[in-house]
Amino acid sequence: MSERHTALRSMHDLGLAAWFGGSLMGALGVNGAAARINDSTQRLPVASAGWARWTPVNAAAIGAHLAGAVGELVTESPRVASQAGVAKMSAVKTALTVGALAVTGYSRLLGMRLQKAGNPPVEGTTEPSYQTPANVAASQRQMKLLQWAIPAMTGALVVVTAYMSEQQKPSQVFRGMLGRAGGLITAPKTIGKVAAMGAAKRHMAMSHN
Repeated sequence: MSERHTALRSMHDLGLAAWFGGSLMGALGVNGAAARINDSTQRLPVASAGWARWTPVNAAAIGAHLAGAVGELVTESPRVASQAGVAKMSAVKTALTVGALAVTGYSRLLGMRLQKAGNPPVEGTTEPSYQTPANVAASQRQMKLLQWAIPAMTGALVVVTAYMSEQQKPSQVFRGMLGRAGGLITAPKTIGKVAAMGAAKRHMAMSHN
């Protein structure tokens, strides 16, 4: 079992919590509140201002999460190598993290485009009106999908993290290590069987010829 790494775990969990919670609150709270402003030309600037104020905090949260995740991966590397199932979940977690980072980065790029668009009339932050310029409307439609993709992917990361925490229970570690050891023991036997079958087929083919 690994020693305690409270600082790394705290950075990992708090960063992920802020990343998930901030994206969900922004989609529901910031964008939802901006859509209720009476002046349709002020809806986009108000939402953009809210997201701009959150961006530095979100960046710090993501940085803390990544630092904690990398630190945990390094400290848990012996268990990743020796316990069955841990490497697979680590790969899933890495893929989700990369995907969430890509979506977050592209969402910020779209947000900067909308921020520079000025005060076009819109129905909401992600809903164009018939008066909205075509380029702004295109960015809004993309943002409408991405605003939910971020909390979905970071929420999935929370679930995967919870599952990986279960894998650290002593009973799970013991079973996983037995499973990995059993796989290593049976692997040479399996290879030998395959080789023997191949040799038998070749022998039969030569006899037939």
